[in-house]
Amino acid sequence: MAEPERTERRLRPAPLLFEPSESVADPEHFFDLESIEDPRELLARAIELTLAFRAAQERAVEFQALAAAQLADPRRFDRLSPALIAEQAEWTEDYARKMIEFGETLQRGTGTDPA
Repeated sequence: MAEPERTERRLRPAPLLFEPSESVADPEHFFDLESIEDPRELLARAIELTLAFRAAQERAVEFQALAAAQLADPRRFDRLSPALIAEQAEWTEDYARKMIEFGETLQRGTGTDPA
């Protein structure tokens, strides 16, 4: 199956609801999926959650890249080197440089994936 356009993936396919604290203690509990008995409904909800987590992950990476680019901005008096950003984010220095570049493209409004 072909991957949808980037703008289509920005849609919010399913809300990520916080789980009640008592449910989190149960290792078998996951967004109440274990209580769904109809396999069609289970599949539909599991797909919704998968899409929502993917969208959330993509957005989180974009925010990481923006933050890295801002921290590395040479106009900042407290600028961080790619090595320091990598250390703080637990990335390799090479990946930190790629994320900084990605963040700079996002700041210019021309986002492309860093990987």
